[in-house]
Amino acid sequence: MKNILISMLCLLSVISYAQPATGDVLIKNGTVLTITKEVLENTDVLIQQGKIKQIAKNIAAPKGVQVIDATGLFVMPGIIDAHSHIALDVVNEASSPVTAEVAVGDAIDPFDISIYRALAGGVTTSHAMHGSANAIGGECQTIKHRWGLREQQEYKMEGAPRTIKFALGENPMRVHGEGRKIQPATRMGVEQVIRQAFAEGKAYMEAKQKYAANKKTDATALPPKYNRRLEKMEAILKGDIIIHCHSYRADEIYMLLNVLKDYGVTKICFQHVNEGFKVAPELAAYGATASVFADWWAYKFEVYYSTPYNAAILMENGVITSINSDSGDYIRHLYHQAGKTQRYGGLSNDDALKLITINPAIQLGIENRVGSIEVGKDGDIAIFKGHPLSIYAVPQMTIVDGIIRFDINKDNDDMRIDVDPEALPVYMHHSQHTHDHDRCMQDVYEFFEMGGRQFYFHNHRH
Repeated sequence: MKNILISMLCLLSVISYAQPATGDVLIKNGTVLTITKEVLENTDVLIQQGKIKQIAKNIAAPKGVQVIDATGLFVMPGIIDAHSHIALDVVNEASSPVTAEVAVGDAIDPFDISIYRALAGGVTTSHAMHGSANAIGGECQTIKHRWGLREQQEYKMEGAPRTIKFALGENPMRVHGEGRKIQPATRMGVEQVIRQAFAEGKAYMEAKQKYAANKKTDATALPPKYNRRLEKMEAILKGDIIIHCHSYRADEIYMLLNVLKDYGVTKICFQHVNEGFKVAPELAAYGATASVFADWWAYKFEVYYSTPYNAAILMENGVITSINSDSGDYIRHLYHQAGKTQRYGGLSNDDALKLITINPAIQLGIENRVGSIEVGKDGDIAIFKGHPLSIYAVPQMTIVDGIIRFDINKDNDDMRIDVDPEALPVYMHHSQHTHDHDRCMQDVYEFFEMGGRQFYFHNHRH
């Protein structure tokens, strides 16, 4: 009896651990920007048990449900960042050109204050990515910004599709060709590293299929030796993992499309994709998506040719496009970044807001859960004073799963969960002054410093 009781308690603890808390809230009289449907004036949104239950006027508050007066305010779905590196203990495993076997979800930092700062910008979900040191990096993790929780697992978005980081161009070339004197040292070398990994993954998959067929009639049949890296490559080939590829130049983007076509891989989102406007029809024809910077370029040589019209051109050509941050700071300002597309491209309010809501949700395969205000979706909401695309907009409150995680009027001045009295203030931190503008190469510097190599600090900061 005692053993049964212990087992039941253990099971209950696992269930509670796997299911983060949800809340109930009624948002009254706001201007609701649904994204996928019309704008609703003076409308209420009822969230119960973390899900949107009703969208209508004059909803009566159920017993025990907190009421938020949004009169004169704008209510929109929580913003989604399709390219981020916040909430991670480490970003890059820079030891090999292919490290598909690692997963950043194993190293989530629930105490990273950047999570709260993202909430202060209305961001409720982000794509915590492996960096771009490798041609094929590690598996990424879609997270919910449940600031205040202390367990890694509680930040992972339940049921979100698996994703993985690829990278083209200078970063893998510099790390491995220049830094370690191994392939890839050139852009064509990057292609061959990727092709070789796909070829090995295909051979591994075929060996498993052959074993599955033979074991029915051959008792001596043996499966191929388990290989976690090749397991990931097999999953990509089967369409079970979505590729998110760091990219800039149009020639390399087109190159990877050809490689993917050769191996029958269709799930691909190009990240940064600064020269995407040059190959927008090709991206659309392939069904590839693009996650871009609004107007960020020229911080290294391969990023000099770009345009702030990139997002608008991609959208006009039918490419599902999002705007991302790749920054612990810009993530707070994604609504401003989206607004730039109205200056550069003349996008409508709906299309501009899609860049930071439903479109990144589609790219991450979570559009059935988040990205718009619809009955049945997660209760992830951002409430703004002023229209979110206005330069004067100020986020007032951010709700995740029906729980208020940011409140501009009630939160303490210092919202850190864990304070290190010996740590430097963030604006004085070494990493703020030596890392690239984006965070895709975070931790690579330390990796080579520990190895006694200083190549990365020699004219490669920008």
